[in-house]
Amino acid sequence: MSTPQYFALLARYNADMNQKLYDAAAQLSPEELAADRKAFFGSLLGTMNHLLAGDTIWLKRFSTHPSRYPALQDAPSLPQPSGLTHTFGDSLPALRTYREQLDAMICAWAPQLTEADLASTFEYRNMKGDVFHKHFGGVLQHFFNHQTHHRGQASTLLTQAGVDIGVTDLVVWVE
Repeated sequence: MSTPQYFALLARYNADMNQKLYDAAAQLSPEELAADRKAFFGSLLGTMNHLLAGDTIWLKRFSTHPSRYPALQDAPSLPQPSGLTHTFGDSLPALRTYREQLDAMICAWAPQLTEADLASTFEYRNMKGDVFHKHFGGVLQHFFNHQTHHRGQASTLLTQAGVDIGVTDLVVWVE
Protein backbone atom coordinates (compact mmCIF):
# COMPACT_ATOMS: atom_id res chain seq x y z
CA MET A 1 0.00 0.00 0.00
CA SER A 2 1.43 3.37 -0.98
CA THR A 3 1.43 6.27 1.45
CA PRO A 4 -1.35 8.13 -0.43
CA GLN A 5 -3.43 4.93 -0.32
CA TYR A 6 -2.78 4.71 3.41
CA PHE A 7 -4.10 8.23 3.96
CA ALA A 8 -7.17 7.40 1.85
CA LEU A 9 -7.70 4.37 4.13
CA LEU A 10 -7.41 6.61 7.21
CA ALA A 11 -9.96 8.99 5.73
CA ARG A 12 -12.48 6.16 5.22
CA TYR A 13 -11.71 4.73 8.66
CA ASN A 14 -12.23 8.09 10.35
CA ALA A 15 -15.49 8.71 8.49
CA ASP A 16 -16.81 5.27 9.44
CA MET A 17 -15.68 5.65 13.04
CA ASN A 18 -17.22 9.11 13.29
CA GLN A 19 -20.51 7.63 12.10
CA LYS A 20 -20.25 4.93 14.78
CA LEU A 21 -19.44 7.60 17.37
CA TYR A 22 -22.47 9.68 16.46
CA ASP A 23 -24.74 6.62 16.31
CA ALA A 24 -23.57 5.59 19.78
CA ALA A 25 -23.92 9.13 21.14
CA ALA A 26 -27.50 9.25 19.84
CA GLN A 27 -28.37 6.68 22.52
CA LEU A 28 -27.79 9.32 25.20
CA SER A 29 -30.13 12.10 26.22
CA PRO A 30 -29.16 15.72 25.50
CA GLU A 31 -28.42 16.12 29.21
CA GLU A 32 -26.10 13.11 29.22
CA LEU A 33 -24.30 14.38 26.11
CA ALA A 34 -23.69 17.77 27.73
CA ALA A 35 -22.84 16.44 31.21
CA ASP A 36 -19.39 17.41 32.46
CA ARG A 37 -17.58 14.08 32.62
CA LYS A 38 -14.27 15.62 33.70
CA ALA A 39 -12.74 14.88 30.30
CA PHE A 40 -10.21 17.25 28.76
CA PHE A 41 -13.02 19.02 26.88
CA GLY A 42 -15.56 18.41 29.63
CA SER A 43 -18.48 16.63 28.05
CA LEU A 44 -18.98 14.27 25.16
CA LEU A 45 -20.36 17.22 23.18
CA GLY A 46 -17.30 19.26 24.13
CA THR A 47 -15.03 16.53 22.80
CA MET A 48 -17.04 16.21 19.59
CA ASN A 49 -16.98 19.99 19.11
CA HIS A 50 -13.20 19.95 19.60
CA LEU A 51 -12.82 17.34 16.87
CA LEU A 52 -14.84 19.55 14.53
CA ALA A 53 -12.76 22.60 15.43
CA GLY A 54 -9.45 20.81 14.91
CA ASP A 55 -10.51 19.31 11.58
CA THR A 56 -11.86 22.64 10.35
CA ILE A 57 -8.68 24.49 11.28
CA TRP A 58 -6.51 21.93 9.51
CA LEU A 59 -8.70 21.65 6.41
CA LYS A 60 -8.60 25.42 6.00
CA ARG A 61 -4.80 25.24 6.25
CA PHE A 62 -4.56 22.30 3.85
CA SER A 63 -6.59 24.24 1.29
CA THR A 64 -3.58 26.61 0.99
CA HIS A 65 -1.23 23.79 -0.09
CA PRO A 66 0.39 24.58 -3.44
CA SER A 67 -1.38 21.53 -4.98
CA ARG A 68 -4.72 23.36 -4.55
CA TYR A 69 -6.69 20.17 -4.05
CA PRO A 70 -10.07 20.36 -5.83
CA ALA A 71 -11.80 18.57 -2.93
CA LEU A 72 -10.73 21.38 -0.58
CA GLN A 73 -11.95 24.26 -2.74
CA ASP A 74 -14.80 24.94 -0.29
CA ALA A 75 -12.63 24.67 2.84
CA PRO A 76 -11.86 28.42 3.02
CA SER A 77 -15.60 29.09 3.38
CA LEU A 78 -15.94 26.77 6.39
CA PRO A 79 -16.67 28.65 9.62
CA GLN A 80 -13.51 29.88 11.32
CA PRO A 81 -13.23 28.34 14.80
CA SER A 82 -12.46 30.84 17.53
CA GLY A 83 -10.19 28.26 19.15
CA LEU A 84 -9.89 24.60 20.05
CA THR A 85 -12.96 24.76 22.30
CA HIS A 86 -15.12 26.40 19.62
CA THR A 87 -18.74 25.27 19.76
CA PHE A 88 -20.47 24.33 16.53
CA GLY A 89 -23.66 23.57 18.41
CA ASP A 90 -25.10 21.88 21.43
CA SER A 91 -27.30 19.37 19.65
CA LEU A 92 -26.12 16.10 18.22
CA PRO A 93 -28.03 16.53 14.93
CA ALA A 94 -26.33 19.88 14.27
CA LEU A 95 -22.90 18.45 15.01
CA ARG A 96 -23.58 15.34 12.90
CA THR A 97 -24.51 17.42 9.86
CA TYR A 98 -21.25 19.34 10.05
CA ARG A 99 -19.23 16.18 10.84
CA GLU A 100 -20.63 14.48 7.74
CA GLN A 101 -19.75 17.53 5.62
CA LEU A 102 -16.16 17.46 6.87
CA ASP A 103 -15.83 13.69 6.47
CA ALA A 104 -17.10 13.87 2.88
CA MET A 105 -14.52 16.57 2.16
CA ILE A 106 -11.72 14.56 3.78
CA CYS A 107 -12.70 11.36 1.93
CA ALA A 108 -12.77 13.21 -1.40
CA TRP A 109 -9.44 14.94 -0.69
CA ALA A 110 -7.32 12.02 0.57
CA PRO A 111 -7.20 10.20 -2.81
CA GLN A 112 -5.90 13.44 -4.37
CA LEU A 113 -2.70 13.27 -2.32
CA THR A 114 0.50 12.29 -4.11
CA GLU A 115 3.84 10.97 -2.90
CA ALA A 116 5.40 14.29 -3.97
CA ASP A 117 2.87 16.23 -1.89
CA LEU A 118 3.54 14.07 1.15
CA ALA A 119 7.30 14.54 0.83
CA SER A 120 7.00 18.33 0.53
CA THR A 121 7.39 20.97 3.21
CA PHE A 122 4.12 22.60 4.21
CA GLU A 123 3.92 26.17 5.45
CA TYR A 124 1.06 27.15 7.74
CA ARG A 125 0.19 29.51 10.56
CA ASN A 126 -1.11 28.48 13.96
CA MET A 127 -4.01 30.27 15.66
CA LYS A 128 -1.57 32.87 17.06
CA GLY A 129 -0.21 33.61 13.59
CA ASP A 130 3.16 31.92 14.09
CA VAL A 131 4.55 30.44 10.86
CA PHE A 132 5.66 26.81 10.69
CA HIS A 133 7.38 24.78 7.98
CA LYS A 134 6.83 21.06 8.47
CA HIS A 135 6.94 17.80 6.55
CA PHE A 136 3.49 17.55 4.98
CA GLY A 137 3.18 13.77 5.42
CA GLY A 138 3.98 14.17 9.13
CA VAL A 139 1.38 16.92 9.47
CA LEU A 140 -1.21 14.63 7.87
CA GLN A 141 -0.28 11.86 10.29
CA HIS A 142 -0.99 14.31 13.10
CA PHE A 143 -4.32 15.29 11.53
CA PHE A 144 -5.57 11.70 11.40
CA ASN A 145 -4.01 10.69 14.72
CA HIS A 146 -5.69 13.67 16.41
CA GLN A 147 -9.10 12.37 15.34
CA THR A 148 -8.29 8.87 16.57
CA HIS A 149 -6.97 10.18 19.89
CA HIS A 150 -10.03 12.25 20.76
CA ARG A 151 -12.47 9.66 19.39
CA GLY A 152 -10.82 7.27 21.83
CA GLN A 153 -11.61 9.71 24.62
CA ALA A 154 -15.20 9.98 23.38
CA SER A 155 -15.43 6.19 23.23
CA THR A 156 -14.34 6.01 26.87
CA LEU A 157 -16.95 8.58 27.85
CA LEU A 158 -19.61 6.56 26.04
CA THR A 159 -18.48 3.34 27.72
CA GLN A 160 -18.67 5.05 31.11
CA ALA A 161 -22.22 6.11 30.21
CA GLY A 162 -23.13 2.50 29.38
CA VAL A 163 -22.95 2.75 25.57
CA ASP A 164 -20.70 0.42 23.54
CA ILE A 165 -19.35 2.02 20.35
CA GLY A 166 -18.26 -1.37 18.99
CA VAL A 167 -15.03 -2.38 17.28
CA THR A 168 -12.65 0.53 16.73
CA ASP A 169 -9.54 -1.26 15.42
CA LEU A 170 -8.12 0.10 12.17
CA VAL A 171 -7.18 -3.45 11.13
CA VAL A 172 -10.87 -4.11 10.39
CA TRP A 173 -10.62 -1.57 7.52
CA VAL A 174 -7.35 -2.97 6.13
CA GLU A 175 -7.91 -5.15 3.05
